[in-house]
Amino acid sequence: MRFAALLVGSLIAAVLGPATPAAVAGQARSSTAELADTVIGTGTPGSCTSAAVVRAVARGGVIRFSCGPDPVTIPMRRTAKVVNTSARVVLDGDGLVTLSGGGVRRVLYMNTCDRAQVWTTSHCNNQASPRLVVRQMRFVDGNATGETTDGGGGGVIFVRGGRLKIIDSVFAGNSCDRTGPDVGGAAVRVLDQYADRPVVVRRSTFEDGRCSNGSALSSIGVSWHVTGSTFIGNRAVGRGANPARPGTPGGGSGGAIYMDGNDIHLVVEDSTFTRNHAREGGGAIFFVSNDRTGTLTIDGSRLIGNISEGFETLPGIFFLGASRSITDSTVR
Repeated sequence: MRFAALLVGSLIAAVLGPATPAAVAGQARSSTAELADTVIGTGTPGSCTSAAVVRAVARGGVIRFSCGPDPVTIPMRRTAKVVNTSARVVLDGDGLVTLSGGGVRRVLYMNTCDRAQVWTTSHCNNQASPRLVVRQMRFVDGNATGETTDGGGGGVIFVRGGRLKIIDSVFAGNSCDRTGPDVGGAAVRVLDQYADRPVVVRRSTFEDGRCSNGSALSSIGVSWHVTGSTFIGNRAVGRGANPARPGTPGGGSGGAIYMDGNDIHLVVEDSTFTRNHAREGGGAIFFVSNDRTGTLTIDGSRLIGNISEGFETLPGIFFLGASRSITDSTVR
């Protein structure tokens, strides 16, 4: 049988020619892998630089990396900014690439209402593009402390407008301003999404974030759909809640997730929240729908050991909205 298999292989090679390294690599990729518009690097760690990332993100399209076979960390010397003329920007690290903010800067920025990034419509807060996708990436030590555009926040990623999707990625040790009633998102801060569609987060991990509020995810007027993800050790370190109590700087809510707005919706499926902590409310999740139309849905998830020092509706959760549904889940 082995001889027959070798003979068949030889006949195929004779007809098609020998497989090239590129072809073999292509076979190894998942069927959903996309061809790159830009490849960062030439096969070595040293060829993968902050400047190359910044240029590629500004150019847009599908961005992949060629930094060698081993995991690599790229220290970001500048924040990579999406130009709003791009239809989409896909940053795909194939599970090998870490972008580091070095504890001093935000990593990625997209803002359809920022004229410096080209204002492409008259309705900048509700336009379909750009679509930003981060996939199989790792982000560490991002820091948005002191950023003031549109209220700041977003230690790794700040988005206003367009669409955002996060797939198979890790966020660790990121931060933003430590006080303030509404600032948030040690990892990700989002304001506005096209047609009020939710930000999608799949199979991603958020750990050890530190910010005034929402030390993994934070948003105003935005919905989220979170699936198969892990939130661990994130801390909302502000003090005084929102609106800030007299004599306090405000903040401290939503150890992992902070959501504020009107018609907003959070769906959490097959996810885990552990050891997240809020100095005020919602050790895991803080959700306030001001007009009481928002909904919270949790299914197949575990929320355990999330501390709310000040207030909560359920263990680790503060909810104010129209309805909440918790099924096949543990909350304690």
